[in-house]
Amino acid sequence: MRIDKSSPIPKYHQLKEIIREMVEQEELKEGEMIPSERELCERFGISRMTVRQAVMELVNEGVLYREQGRGTFVAARKVQQPTARLTSFTQDMRERGMEPSSEVLEVEVEEAGLLVARRLGVEEGERVIRLRRLRLADGEPMALETSHLLYEVAKGVLGRDLAGRSLYEELSAAGVEISRAEQSYEAVPVSEEEAALLGVEPGSAALLIERVTYDAGERPFEYVRSTYRGDRYRITATLTPGDRVWRPPH
Repeated sequence: MRIDKSSPIPKYHQLKEIIREMVEQEELKEGEMIPSERELCERFGISRMTVRQAVMELVNEGVLYREQGRGTFVAARKVQQPTARLTSFTQDMRERGMEPSSEVLEVEVEEAGLLVARRLGVEEGERVIRLRRLRLADGEPMALETSHLLYEVAKGVLGRDLAGRSLYEELSAAGVEISRAEQSYEAVPVSEEEAALLGVEPGSAALLIERVTYDAGERPFEYVRSTYRGDRYRITATLTPGDRVWRPPH
């Protein structure tokens, strides 16, 4: 791999893609320090400014991370979730060869407030189960999740091992059939409390996922808010054209 200095593609971008390929091919492994600025300058015959720009963009994209006084390292690969599939966190992690687990922070039966009642299509004061869990993959915090479930639908999960199994598996065992879900995504900074639980700095980028899940009778029974670490999670989508195939203008 080399920098083509006659190419119209900026040299920093070429170096950026070279380093990205080294990471993807595992020539540079997760947690490993990348070559120093001086080494990269000498190897590719480019300036330190060019190297810094390439490395900074990879840090911003979450491919690399910096530790003050130590250097720049290869970040853990982000977990990717396709937007067209409804899967549980447990299933997502298992499909990626990671061991899912949870820490149950709270399980309460309470009265639905205005927001939860609206999301679930019930009156304020309706009984709901609030389940708050820290979700982990290979023992590392990945997300903070708060689920609100209709009591009459989900009461069968009370007293179950919600740390060791998927909530959806427990609901299925209790006779709940899931038909679909509506989900939204929003970039947010984490609060101090969330940062402490997720093991990141306060104000770090996170992905807030809100979901309303419906049963086979098209009744909403779950409203969940999940805060995912921005450095470990990525959403992917497959896009198809509409009724007409787009063609560039002549």
